[in-house]
Amino acid sequence: MLTKARSAGHTRAYERGLSLVELLVGIAVGLFVVAGAGMLVANQLSNNRQLLLETQIQQDLRASVDIITREVRRAGYNLAMDAWVWPGGTEAPNANQTVNQPSATEISFVYNRAPGETGPYGFKYDAPNFTIKTLMAGAGWQDLTDRRTLKITAFAITDVSWPATVVPCPKMCTDGTADCWPTQQVRDYRIDVTGEAASDSQVVRSLSTNVRLRNDVVLYNDASNPNWICPK
Repeated sequence: MLTKARSAGHTRAYERGLSLVELLVGIAVGLFVVAGAGMLVANQLSNNRQLLLETQIQQDLRASVDIITREVRRAGYNLAMDAWVWPGGTEAPNANQTVNQPSATEISFVYNRAPGETGPYGFKYDAPNFTIKTLMAGAGWQDLTDRRTLKITAFAITDVSWPATVVPCPKMCTDGTADCWPTQQVRDYRIDVTGEAASDSQVVRSLSTNVRLRNDVVLYNDASNPNWICPK
């Protein structure tokens, strides 16, 4: 009987559950685990947001640079290029520079986008508003980039054209030199753009690209016959 009474007493002691100290320790451990998991989730969400912002800024910059590159490359394009082919012994149409760069952050140009539509077109940096603007024929300057998502912090256009090459002629100039012979120049521009996310100035991206114009500059240097390529 005594053995049974002791066993019953031990059983009732085990059934009393956790003490207050044990309960507090368990809650504290649980809170540490939950806090660690919360921090991990918060870091993952922050990294994901950062990655999305970086991707968006990179894509917006790339899209803007691609548009600028395609447009500048077409400077001087003419729908009637056959008019520039002439038989020997006749006057040739004089060349047109077709590109104007008044500053390091602005460029304008002309080309035939459609019959009767030659521009001018262009791009420039609007520093106060952190945007790149595009010049549309008949519509003036319009925003190319969206300031609400992308702030342009730097935009530069650098002329890195090749030195002009002298085109030989069958005859020397009237003064016996080759100074009046025409020259041909390959035009090349470097475009540098830097932008940051409008919602996070820590997300910064830069792009740089070179644009070679498809139409070279040919200059006629015979002052006595400005519409002739070579001296008569």
